[in-house]
Amino acid sequence: MSGNTTRLGSANTYDNAVRQLTARQSQMSNLQEQLTAGKKVLRPSDDPSGAAQAERAITRMARVTTDQRALEVQRNAVATAESTLGNAITAVQDFRALAVQAGNTSLTGTDRASIAQQMTTLRDQILGYANEKDSNGQPLFGGLGSTAAPFSDTSGGVTFNGIAGQTAGGAVSVPATLDGAATWMSVPTGNGVFAITQATGTSSVYTDAGKVTDPSAVTGANYNIVFTVSGGATTYNVLNTSAGTTVQGAQPYQQGQAIAFDGISLTPSGAPTNGATLQVKPSTRSSLFGVLDAAIVGIRDATSTGAVAQNVSQALVQIDSGMSRLQSSRGTAGDLLNRVDDISGRQADRSIQLEADRSRAEDIDMVKGVSDFQTQQTAYSAALGSYAQIQKQSLFNFIS
Repeated sequence: MSGNTTRLGSANTYDNAVRQLTARQSQMSNLQEQLTAGKKVLRPSDDPSGAAQAERAITRMARVTTDQRALEVQRNAVATAESTLGNAITAVQDFRALAVQAGNTSLTGTDRASIAQQMTTLRDQILGYANEKDSNGQPLFGGLGSTAAPFSDTSGGVTFNGIAGQTAGGAVSVPATLDGAATWMSVPTGNGVFAITQATGTSSVYTDAGKVTDPSAVTGANYNIVFTVSGGATTYNVLNTSAGTTVQGAQPYQQGQAIAFDGISLTPSGAPTNGATLQVKPSTRSSLFGVLDAAIVGIRDATSTGAVAQNVSQALVQIDSGMSRLQSSRGTAGDLLNRVDDISGRQADRSIQLEADRSRAEDIDMVKGVSDFQTQQTAYSAALGSYAQIQKQSLFNFIS
């Protein structure tokens, strides 16, 4: 019966043992390095797939951080615009209170001139709000683009030098400027449907701002209300100047009695002279500053209590319309701030998710890592002990 014989050389045994010890020592060194760094992927070669996933997560987190920084700049600009609009609304309310005060019939021309001066100061203050800038020196109400000061005060009134409109927000951004044209330059004249003015040279008849009594009957045409004085009696004709027709003819005039036609109504006052004319035209658009300027001139230059009453009445209606535009823009700013909070919340959640992805890809499980290190340490100690025992065994030790 034959058998197999295996020959083991001492040198070969020593080499194998040293190789195994070196491998164990290398594994322990790697585990110690991972535990020290808190990462299982220290270099791409450790885990190419995990390293790539971690790099993608880090790149996306950096992008989120950049977007958040830009969003904070936009938040600050919108918050400043919202606060500025609040200050402007307060100033307009003060202006309105002065206009109401100017309507007091007991005031003298000097008193009204003093009030007009106070109103001028408020008007200039409001213009300053319109040209307000953010912390980076950019106009808050520049719209789609403007010069350093989007509003210029010229001899013909305040003009808007910007581009009307507002930039669109994105998934992670909001507009940093508001539409200056819509905020400050879009106040309807008159009562918002029609405006009443005195014909040139007419100052003997006055009226309120009028109202709409039947929207479906409003034609949007131009009208003249012409007063005629004959034999001590005053009558009026309502002429549709757009169509060249007479709407009402030879109607008796009575102060304080409404004149109604084609779905609109107005209440005249005063003692009209022969030929005195009130012009009724569809409402157009004016600027808030045009409204304020007209109110100042109407109060300062009025020569009679009737004129003051008419100017104040029409000014109050248009001031309220202008204030409504400011309040609407302030509401838009508030909506943008709410949107910023929403975006910030979503970006924070995304950062947490991306950090979790990165951690799963490259961070080490400390509990498992410590356990693996202790296992390797035990195995290494056992290998050292066994190597020491084997090293002592040699054939020459038993040859006497």
